[in-house]
Amino acid sequence: MLVKTFASAVHGINATTVTIETSVSKGVNFMMVGLPDNAVKESQQRIDAALRYNGYKWPGGQKIIINMAPADIRKEGSAYDLPLAVGILAASQQILQNDIEKYMIMGELLLDGTLQPIRGVLPIAVQARHEGFKGFILPKQNAREAAIVNNLEVYGVENIKQVIDFFNGTGTLEQTIVDTRSEFFNNLGKSDVDFADVKGQENVKRAMEIAAAGGHNIIMVGPPGAGKTMLAKRIPTILPPLTLIEALESTKIHSVAGKAGRETSLMTIRPYRSPHHTISDVALVGGGTYPQPGEISLAHNGVLFLDELPEFKRTVLEVMRQPLEDRVITISRAKFSVEYPAGFMLVASMNPCPCGFYNHPEKACVCSPGVVQKYLNKISGPLLDRIDIHIEVVPVPFKELSDSRLSETSQAVRERVMRARNVQAERFTKNEGIHSNAQMSSKMLRSYCKLSDAGISLLKNAMERLGLSARAYDRILKVSRTIADLEAAPDIQTHHLAEAIQYRSLDRDNWAG
Repeated sequence: MLVKTFASAVHGINATTVTIETSVSKGVNFMMVGLPDNAVKESQQRIDAALRYNGYKWPGGQKIIINMAPADIRKEGSAYDLPLAVGILAASQQILQNDIEKYMIMGELLLDGTLQPIRGVLPIAVQARHEGFKGFILPKQNAREAAIVNNLEVYGVENIKQVIDFFNGTGTLEQTIVDTRSEFFNNLGKSDVDFADVKGQENVKRAMEIAAAGGHNIIMVGPPGAGKTMLAKRIPTILPPLTLIEALESTKIHSVAGKAGRETSLMTIRPYRSPHHTISDVALVGGGTYPQPGEISLAHNGVLFLDELPEFKRTVLEVMRQPLEDRVITISRAKFSVEYPAGFMLVASMNPCPCGFYNHPEKACVCSPGVVQKYLNKISGPLLDRIDIHIEVVPVPFKELSDSRLSETSQAVRERVMRARNVQAERFTKNEGIHSNAQMSSKMLRSYCKLSDAGISLLKNAMERLGLSARAYDRILKVSRTIADLEAAPDIQTHHLAEAIQYRSLDRDNWAG
């Protein structure tokens, strides 16, 4: 007897429906085809034990052939246990076939029939709705994540016995219902940290506000204990809140990587990823034998914070060049390629020298001559070229640390950032794929960053006197355009340029002595 059940294979952040054809006939053979990996092949033992434990049996003395189509896509992981088990039971007439083909079925089985959570639930649910499936049966731990998708009945189950009883008509399953919009907007932007927690550092907060308003990458240079990490953690709180589309996209990536929370549905705060400097290049950009999203994709629509930037391996930092420009990363293999989104805001921090006290107002630097420049040279020019704002962070004096007055809240800063982003959204309406000033091309700079004679003179003098590099020119224009947007100014003024010039510390010829 031939029976079809339906599962799904995740490719990148999208899913492809897999048709599992199960044929049980006379004979004594078992065969599974359709490019299953070892985890899928091992499902025979898990299914056999789970069925016996729950009072059912593996069809003995019969020929079982299972085909997983399309056969040219590799099937990976243990999430196919449940649809394979249901197919075998239906083909051996141990359960009824009624409505089986109307449901997407996924889940990993333990030996007692208990279901384990799986990865990539959200893209699978999206594809199931797109293809007109009535419902989705999956482990209970993943049910809320799948229930984000409307017009799809989602049933979270704990044991294979519940699924068998459901198809036999002797039991019912409880549908998981999530009011996606209500839950999303009620929890939107909630965070445990706030800019009001930071004492002093007003100049750095200003630089971060500009970076958030224009989507600019930023690097902080300062001694240990100056507050660089504390400030970086609070950047997501001043970025505009996630839209529903952004939240869905970010949640899909985290779902595929197995990072989505079990009791949550849509992400409501922007991602913040802070990998350790020992990370490998594959872990950062994604990949592996069976490609998975890396840190830059997990930070999509959010912030990627690289603390102690010069301590990262050179090869790790260099692989970020292309994603910083294109906002996507393509993982290519001999037989296929996978594309992951990588639209993140890079925030980096570093000590000014190995000892950490170069340019410190009180402590003396003990590094020998030339060491400061050598330390800075660990970061390549092409990577530094993609960072718009360089800001020096100095220690906060005791007077400011002990001040009991509250600083400006993240919400107040966010409102100004959102107004500036709205100006940019209107400006780039006709430019597809451009959403912020940081993404402007050289051609667009000529259109949107026109300078007065006084502005041209100021910029010329700054580049000559401070020894600014040619690459700093475009960055200064982009940042000054963002400063003007924060003030709702239609044109770039000289004071906008003057402030933007201050944010190119690492480009100055005499910075490292």
